[in-house]
Amino acid sequence: MRLRAIRPRPADRRPAAPSGPASDQPSGPRPDRRRKRSRTLAPPAAVARLLAPAGRLLAPLAAVLAPYARKLKPVYPRPGRTGWRRWLPSWRQWLGGTLGAIGLTGVFLVIAYATTDIPQNLNSYATQQDNVYFWSDGTPMARTGWVQRQAMPLKDIPPDVRWAVLAAENETFYSDPGISFKGLTRALWRTVGEGDTEGGSTITQQYVKNVYLNQNRTVTRKFTEAMIALKLDNKMSKDKILEGYLNTSWFGRGTYGIQRAAQAYYGKDVDQLNASQAAFLASLLKGAGLYDPTLSKANHQRAVERWNWILDRMVKIGKLSARERATYTTFPEPLKTNPLYDTGQQSDYLVELASQYAKKAAHLSDKDFDLGGFQIYTTFDRKREETLTKAVTDAREQAKSAEPGLAKSAHYGAASVATDGRILAVYGGPDHRTQGYNESNAATVPAGSAFQPFVYAAGLQHGVVKKRDAPRVRITPDTVYDGDDGVPVTTPEGPYWDRSGRKVAAHNDGGKDWGKIPLRTALARSVNTPFMQLGMDTGLDKVKQTAVACGLLASSIGPQVPALSLGSSTPSAIRMASGYATFAADGMHTEPYSVHRITRNGSQVRLDASPARRAVDAPVARQVTEALTAASRPAPPPAAPAGAPVAGKAGTTEDDTAAWYAGTAESVSTAVVVYRMDLAKSLEPLPLKGLAGTAAHSVPYTIWSGAMAPLG
Repeated sequence: MRLRAIRPRPADRRPAAPSGPASDQPSGPRPDRRRKRSRTLAPPAAVARLLAPAGRLLAPLAAVLAPYARKLKPVYPRPGRTGWRRWLPSWRQWLGGTLGAIGLTGVFLVIAYATTDIPQNLNSYATQQDNVYFWSDGTPMARTGWVQRQAMPLKDIPPDVRWAVLAAENETFYSDPGISFKGLTRALWRTVGEGDTEGGSTITQQYVKNVYLNQNRTVTRKFTEAMIALKLDNKMSKDKILEGYLNTSWFGRGTYGIQRAAQAYYGKDVDQLNASQAAFLASLLKGAGLYDPTLSKANHQRAVERWNWILDRMVKIGKLSARERATYTTFPEPLKTNPLYDTGQQSDYLVELASQYAKKAAHLSDKDFDLGGFQIYTTFDRKREETLTKAVTDAREQAKSAEPGLAKSAHYGAASVATDGRILAVYGGPDHRTQGYNESNAATVPAGSAFQPFVYAAGLQHGVVKKRDAPRVRITPDTVYDGDDGVPVTTPEGPYWDRSGRKVAAHNDGGKDWGKIPLRTALARSVNTPFMQLGMDTGLDKVKQTAVACGLLASSIGPQVPALSLGSSTPSAIRMASGYATFAADGMHTEPYSVHRITRNGSQVRLDASPARRAVDAPVARQVTEALTAASRPAPPPAAPAGAPVAGKAGTTEDDTAAWYAGTAESVSTAVVVYRMDLAKSLEPLPLKGLAGTAAHSVPYTIWSGAMAPLG
């Protein structure tokens, strides 16, 4: 009998478990690993059981396809072939690779479409428009902004204009899916083959590029553009896309959108264009630098050719009759220059004032305002502006002829303000492009004796205190003060001493003594000494309070020392005119304003207007006006308003650095200031040296009377 050795199984090789209670516990890690392995194997087994029915159903199909799949598998070198043919794939392999590539591309495009979102925010240039300013009569005054664009609803764009653009850019717009596969292929070929991209975009794609993306010519941007265009075409109506495209496209001459293009090239709104003009504007979409006929002869030739082609295309697609096409034989020459850029020398100052007020009254940030789209209706009167500008320009020219040396450093500021606060006209300087600051709004030089009406009004309104702890006493226009030159200024406590320990005294022009003089006469004759003392008796705080209530800015009021009553304050021409207008309005003051209405794309924008408020009592205002009427010239020059009651006052300074005239006629107050300052050397005022004329022939009064002439 043969003996056979039996090898122990691996399990038999394990050491025996110890006896006793401890044998009930696992002796090592091996049982734990077995349990973990069994848990990880369970789910695949369950999945296999679930997929088993599907596998049985697909098994016959797999059996049929298996031979073909094996044939598609590349075997190199190919058996049964010789030479280079051994390395060439079979037609089945070519077909399989092509179908696989198409399938993968389709999957990629589906995933890309699903994961591409339409951006929520448009880029800044897509939403930015220009702001339009209007004269008080509603006619356009100026347009400003980083871009020239005004959005127009599609219903306000004539069909001929729309179809001229569609014929030129995308005649299948209303039937295509938002992209052009032919154009995309051509663009890809150009990019891969020659390192550049080319058009072929639909209007939807161009709109996406304008408002969501940038102008970079890359394959990535082109692909993103196509994905967004497809999605946008499914979510937005064709009319809305076309409207957006027409309002965001670049047409050259600094303009975006068809409305500004019509104004820039033909000086008219888009709804006034005919098919011929529309065809030319449509040609600019291909490149304004190449098709603006005013730039070169070559451009003109290209523009004419494309204009003809677009009109013919409109006939071909049935959007223009052959009979009407036959009438367009002459190229519609555009304007030589863009009229939107010509705001005028003074209009720039007006725009500056209006924009500052608009942002403040409408609570608009600089960012929001610069995005544009606002229609700003100003209070500026075109005729008054032209008349005021002419009056100052004539004075400038006369000064250049008589005193060419002094005229180089001469400055003129002027403003007309109605009693209801409307700023009607200003003269800000010779040209905003060479002098950026506005003379009419500059607090530069002292008001001089033109400030006396505010001291007079303060005394009449608040009364005076002559002695310490005494009650205030009312005064009248007939109250008498000492008008002699060199009269010491006193306070209820005694003489007023300056910091150097000297008594302060007032002085009249020319050192003239007037004796005892009523206040109304002192105002009419510009006698200084009574008003310096009146200011002290009234209280310099009351003088400042009254001047600010009448319209002067607190920041322009001088220090509260006796010289305050002699006009050490530096109001602007606008504020001085506003203050005098308060007296003409029976003591009711309305803050000067330059804008009465704002809309944005047709919607009203709320303005916080300052209500009229009581500055001084009506009897006080009338008494000031009576004195100013007596102070105005008894024999005004011919240019002054004929028969119109004038209440005005000349103003000079002790050091001859400024000359003023402020006055009211027919509810309009105008203030004019002339001074000298060499801006290249210093901001200190210089002596006028006769540049402002004489008391008998005052240049500020001549300008004032010329500016007020239309009222006669």
